Amino acid sequence: MISWIEQWYSSQCDGEWEHVYGIKVFTLDNPGWSVVIDLTDTEIETLEHGWTIEEKSETDWIGYSISDKVFKGSGDPKKLGEIFKLFRDIWEANIKKQ
Repeated sequence: MISWIEQWYSSQCDGEWEHVYGIKVFTLDNPGWSVVIDLTDTEIETLEHGWTIEEKSETDWIGYSISDKVFKGSGDPKKLGEIFKLFRDIWEANIKKQ
């Protein structure tokens, strides 16, 4: 997943996008991960999706939303790769539709 997200990020860099937009990865205090990916000036910037969460337990969960040209994903401490995979799946599913 790291290689894919590196490639995706590189493909968005055009001399301007990377100066304003990008990817942010944070830790949460509940504990967990938060990933924020700017979609402005990308092929899926108009995509919208309300907050969806899959919560198997307090320690096994993942969720995401897409609004205002931003993907936001969160998950438990073992879900960082899954959050990026979720973003990749959304990206690929919507790029193929165009």
